[in-house]
Amino acid sequence: MRSAAGQLAQLLGRPPDSVSSLKPTEDGWEAQVEVVELERIPDTTSVMASYKVALDPEGQLMSYERTRRYSRGMIDRPT
Repeated sequence: MRSAAGQLAQLLGRPPDSVSSLKPTEDGWEAQVEVVELERIPDTTSVMASYKVALDPEGQLMSYERTRRYSRGMIDRPT
């Protein structure tokens, strides 16, 4: 995951903030990675993005897709 996070950072121009999920797939691994897209003050108003990342069995980045943007202080509410 560290290798893939480094690859994603190079592509996006900013480092990942956290990995919120990691699960095996038939082709390798799938991760959900959170990235700060726009830093603001206070920190709770920073704009975050969630990326779906596909990795091969060795952990190399195969694809990524931004799936969501939100404020850091936002809490998901059940529907």
